[in-house]
Amino acid sequence: MARAELKIKEERLYTVDEYLEMERQSLERHEFIDGEIFLMAGESDEHGDISVNLIRELSLQLKDKNCRVRTKDAKIKSGGFTQKIGQSTKGMFSYTDLTVICGEVEHHDKKKEIILNPKVIIEVLSESTEIFDRNDKFTRYKMFNETLTDYVLVSQDKPMIEHFIRQNDNSWKVFTYIGLDKVCGIESIECELKLAEIYDRVNFSKKTLKFLKEIANIK
Repeated sequence: MARAELKIKEERLYTVDEYLEMERQSLERHEFIDGEIFLMAGESDEHGDISVNLIRELSLQLKDKNCRVRTKDAKIKSGGFTQKIGQSTKGMFSYTDLTVICGEVEHHDKKKEIILNPKVIIEVLSESTEIFDRNDKFTRYKMFNETLTDYVLVSQDKPMIEHFIRQNDNSWKVFTYIGLDKVCGIESIECELKLAEIYDRVNFSKKTLKFLKEIANIK
């Protein structure tokens, strides 16, 4: 999901209450990060295909389990609030490409559109968001969302998935899967992501195809 570097209104910090009031009336999506508000941009064809494939695969595998999938319109709250919540300018409200919640969904308030207990978060990387998804966003998820056990980054320009898994000591271990023959298992929700299925209908560049052939020759 792309994130445009565009702040709305005048250059000042907004409170959580101000952000939520504006966001609930807006036809567009915005993220809130320490008082700044950013417009979420549209998605590419590849991003859209990969996201739909992920939703399809996870929805089927989670059927009859005590977990559910939420898509890109679901907001996640990630701590950092040091004073009365509505008056604070600290913290993060963010949109993910996919979120898996297990058990009952916990919400920020009675509006029930902001999730507090994500189990798995999946982001399809975009050029404009990759640095943020890998760094600041992931750091806040790790620190403030204690229910989060898995963070999955899915490339859109090559068949590659990076799977970060929370360890018992609260550290994180990463596993990287490259190639359409690979399978990324998410044990915490008893699901697996077959890269051939995740990248169905995605056409890769000649450069990427050459890279994949080089990897295949290494095996």
